[in-house]
Amino acid sequence: MTKIGVVVGSLRKESFSRKIANNVAKLFPEGYEAEFIEIGNLPLYNEEYDGNSPEEYVSFRETVSGVDAVLFVTPEYNRSVPGVLKNALDVGSRPYGESVWNAKPAAIISQSISNLSGFGANHHLRQSLTFLNMPVVQQPEVYLANSQDLVDDSGNINNEQTVQFLQSFVDAFVDLINKQ
Repeated sequence: MTKIGVVVGSLRKESFSRKIANNVAKLFPEGYEAEFIEIGNLPLYNEEYDGNSPEEYVSFRETVSGVDAVLFVTPEYNRSVPGVLKNALDVGSRPYGESVWNAKPAAIISQSISNLSGFGANHHLRQSLTFLNMPVVQQPEVYLANSQDLVDDSGNINNEQTVQFLQSFVDAFVDLINKQ
């Protein structure tokens, strides 16, 4: 069984990122299991914790270490990723030389309630993942605009073309995972 860690960059329980992630998690083929990884409980990264990590850091790092690949689904805040997501990247990458992200295949979905579709967040996240040595799905890129219109009252994606596009993205991610 291949485990896909799903990291959602929004803490809001009913966030569009979480709803989209829930839909995408169902698109993985048999033999792949999606596991959502909580990031909202992580204290802000502080180098003084290196060697004396809070329990939340230890648990988070163990969880990330236990997955085979990571799917990031994030909104855009101020043309970048939310602070909680950046903090999770930092917590998992430290202490220096002990990154739990190293060499894990990754994929990014960014979304926005505007027409910009999270372009800035997507590219800032790609830059961090490059430094963390995570091969990332290059094509198709997923920028979802007007995300409030993509999900129905039950949280399901209501546009078949979007579902088909996301399936092609998941297929590309599975291909990347299988090449590693």
